[in-house]
Amino acid sequence: MVVAGRRKSIAFFIALGAGLIVISILLYVGWVFLNWRHGILLFFGILLLAVIIGGVILNTIFLVREIRRNEQHDAFINAVTHELKTPVASIRLYLETLQTRNVDEARRQEFYRIMLEDSSRLLSTIEQVLRTGRLGASPRTLERTRIELGPMVEECLERVRNAHHVPAESVVFQPGPALAVLGDPEEVRAAVTNLIDNAVKYSGPGVQVTIETAAVDGRFATLRVQDRGIGIPKADLKRIFRRFYRSPGSLAARVKGTGLGLYIVRSVAKRHGGRAWAESEGPGRGSTFILQLPLAS
Repeated sequence: MVVAGRRKSIAFFIALGAGLIVISILLYVGWVFLNWRHGILLFFGILLLAVIIGGVILNTIFLVREIRRNEQHDAFINAVTHELKTPVASIRLYLETLQTRNVDEARRQEFYRIMLEDSSRLLSTIEQVLRTGRLGASPRTLERTRIELGPMVEECLERVRNAHHVPAESVVFQPGPALAVLGDPEEVRAAVTNLIDNAVKYSGPGVQVTIETAAVDGRFATLRVQDRGIGIPKADLKRIFRRFYRSPGSLAARVKGTGLGLYIVRSVAKRHGGRAWAESEGPGRGSTFILQLPLAS
């Protein structure tokens, strides 16, 4: 209902802007026919009309953008609320069970394992939100250290495997030559983890992800994360890196997330003098995400 209401608002402002432009043109054309002899007035009239039309167009664009931005913010708040509430409710349920019932040791250990996983999920969501706030605030000085890319990818890969309970053969790392980059280990680790996690989440039930590293032109270390999942429409290849943006497709909408992961990836790449982008042949044809960072000299 809320989405439908906002779409009606967008359509209303677009129709209003178009209507005002048409009325202005009609009034001006009539005025020209009545006052065609006054050349100076005609010139200033044209100038005034251009200003009015430009103002109406800009006003309409800003209104539509603001409505869409509010819609993304609301979607983000709903997603974060769900990501925070679900693990907390799960942990509370298991704690109440342990408190009120006699549970054998095997089940007790299983409850502990589930609660630890929910705690990790909760912590991951909080870290995403906090990191986004830090990246969006005034830039701080990077504490650059030498990072061996291969071992870091393996560390992030193991973390994602454990979080999603996927077998080792579903997410394969094919390392190239030993590569090192200069950067903030915490930020680079967050970017790599988000790329792998994103590929696993959007792969659907049959996870098949390939990760590769390589050097490009002797200047950049490149990390490629390829999946065979739901794919990305051409129009969304750049939008998915925006903060809070989530693809509106029905398959993508069912995937849990906050819409911050890829924004963090691109922000980290820019802060380190690199770049990040996505490639896809379209829905249902998988995706490839590339992260490039300058090599350590």
